[in-house]
Amino acid sequence: MEKIQMKTPLVEMDGDEMTRILWQMIKDELLLPFIDLKTEYYDLGLEHRDETGDQVTIDSANAAKKYGVAVKCATITPNAARVKEYNLHEMWKSPNGTIRAIMDGTIFRAPILVKGIEPHVRNWTKPITIARHAYGDVYRSVEMQIPGPGKCELVYTAEDGTETRKTIHEFAGPGVVQGMHNLESSITSFARSCFSYALDTKQDVWFATKDTISKQYDHRFKDIFQEIYDTEFKEEFEQAGITYFYTLIDDAVARVIKSEGGYIWACKNYDGDVMSDMVSTAFGSLAMMTSALASPDGKY
Repeated sequence: MEKIQMKTPLVEMDGDEMTRILWQMIKDELLLPFIDLKTEYYDLGLEHRDETGDQVTIDSANAAKKYGVAVKCATITPNAARVKEYNLHEMWKSPNGTIRAIMDGTIFRAPILVKGIEPHVRNWTKPITIARHAYGDVYRSVEMQIPGPGKCELVYTAEDGTETRKTIHEFAGPGVVQGMHNLESSITSFARSCFSYALDTKQDVWFATKDTISKQYDHRFKDIFQEIYDTEFKEEFEQAGITYFYTLIDDAVARVIKSEGGYIWACKNYDGDVMSDMVSTAFGSLAMMTSALASPDGKY
C-alpha cells in the first residue's frame, strides 16, 4: 500500500514520562505504516528544557507558527519538589502557557464521546467545546488588604501625565481590594480564534458575559466580539450555515444545561476555568477531553 505523502512537516513536541512512550506507540502503530511522516522534532521533556534554558519551548512555538500544525505531548510544569527531583536550574514556566502566548492562541477543550461513558446530563448528545480566554482578569490581578478606614481609587496615568481617577470605595474599616485588567488586542485575538475555529469545525459559537452589571469591562468584550463577527465572519458563517449567539452568563448556563450540545462556548478567563471542569465532569471524565490550541490566523 502506498503511503500518504506529506508536503509540510508536522511540528513534533515530545513530552515527559509516559507520554513519550504513548506518542512513540501512536507513531509506530497508527502513523508510520500509512504516512510518509515528516516532522520537525522538539524535545520538551523537562530535563531538555532545563538544559536549553527553556529555549526549546520558544523554538517549538515559533516552528508551529511557521508550519501551521503541531502535536504536543503532555509536559511537566515543575514545582519546588520537581526542581529538587530533577536538579533543575530554576522553576520553569508552563510550556503550554509559553506556547499559547507566542502563538496568541486560544485553547479549545471538548469531551470525547464513547459508548459506556454516558453524560450525566442526558440531553447532551453532542460535544460542548469550551473556548477559554486565557489572559488577564483575576489571573493577572493586583490585590491589597485594606488595614483600616480610608479611600481606595482607580487611577490611570496617561503618557503625558494626565490622570483619570475613580473612587472604588471609601472604607470605614478593614477590607480587601482587587484590580483587574485586559487588553483589546487579546480580546480581539480571542474572538478571531473562536470564529475561525467554528468555521473549521462547523459549529455555532455562544459567548456570554455579565455586561448588564459590568458596563465597561464585560461590555467591551461583548462589543469587540460583535464587531469582529459583523465585519469579518458574518458572511462566512451564513454560508456555512452556523450562527453566533450572545447572551448573559447566567442565561448561558441555563441554556447549556437544556441544550443537546454541538457548539463552541466562548468564555472569559474565570468562566472558562470553572465551566471547562464542569462540562468535562458532566460528560463523564476529566481525562476524556481533547485539547487544541488555535491561533487567530488558523495555526494549530
